[in-house]
Amino acid sequence: MQFFKVNSKTSSCQGIKSLILISCFVCAIYFLYPFILVPNSNFLDHNSTISHDQYDLSSSITLQNVVFGIASNSKSWPKRKEYVKLWWKPNEMRGCVFLEKKLPDSTTSTNDSIILPPICISKDISRFPYTNRGGSPSAIRVARVVSEIVALNLNHSNVKWFVFGDDDTIFFEENLVKTLSKYDNGLWYYIGSNSESFIQNKFFSFEMAFGGAGFAISYPLAKVLARVLDSCIERYPHLYGSDGRIHACLTELGVTLSHEPGFHQMDVNGNAFGLLAAHPIRPLVSLHHMEKIDPIFPYMSRMKALQHLYHAATFDPHRILQQTVCYDSRFSWTISVSWGYVVQIFEHNVQMPDAQRVQESYLPWKKNAYGTLYEFNNRKFESDPCRRQVVYFLDEVSMGIDGIKTIYKKKTSENCILSKNSPRKLEEIRVFSHKLELDKKQLLAPRRHCCDILPSTSDKVMEIGIRQCREDELIYMHK
Repeated sequence: MQFFKVNSKTSSCQGIKSLILISCFVCAIYFLYPFILVPNSNFLDHNSTISHDQYDLSSSITLQNVVFGIASNSKSWPKRKEYVKLWWKPNEMRGCVFLEKKLPDSTTSTNDSIILPPICISKDISRFPYTNRGGSPSAIRVARVVSEIVALNLNHSNVKWFVFGDDDTIFFEENLVKTLSKYDNGLWYYIGSNSESFIQNKFFSFEMAFGGAGFAISYPLAKVLARVLDSCIERYPHLYGSDGRIHACLTELGVTLSHEPGFHQMDVNGNAFGLLAAHPIRPLVSLHHMEKIDPIFPYMSRMKALQHLYHAATFDPHRILQQTVCYDSRFSWTISVSWGYVVQIFEHNVQMPDAQRVQESYLPWKKNAYGTLYEFNNRKFESDPCRRQVVYFLDEVSMGIDGIKTIYKKKTSENCILSKNSPRKLEEIRVFSHKLELDKKQLLAPRRHCCDILPSTSDKVMEIGIRQCREDELIYMHK
């Protein structure tokens, strides 16, 4: 009997031990299951986190982290330096204007040396072949601005981006920095935009950053590109321009263009109103070909008009040219605000998809069968001013405790027959807004703002308030 009891206890202990072992085994399988099923999943996520922490320096990017390489020549620089004066901040920016030779002392002044970038003389390019009959060998010199500006800044540890442009490229520097801030500057990035003209893109490339619009290259990519650029240039003597050579070399490195619609090549002639009034929902980064375009504000010189736009941008750089649309259902009016530039009032319902289309106020860059084909949605620009929408151009900007007020006025005289509810009776549009501060999420997933028609104390004045749209708010003509 005693023997039986001892066996019972022994058997019982063994059963308990087995149960514990089985439980431990089941728990181990449970916790190890994700690793067994997808062994690299967490490893990849862990590495991704490390990589992000190591390279995500973009949140702290400032103008001090950007180096500019500006391509010019001794003939154009004395005149086009006025464009650079619009945006260059000598105490905050660094970079060089590259010329093929030194300027005569008579063409420079002490003041220019203070308020403009320093002049750098390009190196000799005579050893490189150039066979394009329609172009100029200077394209090689301009392409090598990339390698030469990188060589000048290799020992600066805080460089994160190199930005390139022409002497008639005008940058909106705060928006440039903001746009670059959404990218990881530790990775290889080639950022810019192509032409507005379909035939230009077809001839050169849909995936090439056009140099006049300006483009940005992250520091690690620029270092590698600078090392291999000369060998690439030797393989592409037939290409037309400098930007084509940069694109060809980056393509050989396996890098593709990151399209940013805030860079503008402006391959159009004449009146650019339609392009500027329907700007994409992205910060305005650059404009180009200002000498080919009419003054953007009536009754101003080209330079005064640009200064007027820059003045507005100092109040709210992220909002400049951003289009907001609202409707006045009482009169069936459509109101389009392109902040800091124009307000348009249409006497009928223009639905949102059409309101965002670019009006063809301009002339094509090339006069050929494909010249009127563009890389954006467009619509007719009414030639008869009395059938056209009423346009109010920016007159003044001010800031108060309640936000920013912009005032827009008619700048052209019209002898039109006015209907009972014609918006042409309005003399002034006042727009109220708060400064737009875009964060990284808004840059990655932008959404257009909404606006309201506010009560006004005068039948000659319309007041509009811009605000963020509610979550489920639709922008349309309410009945």
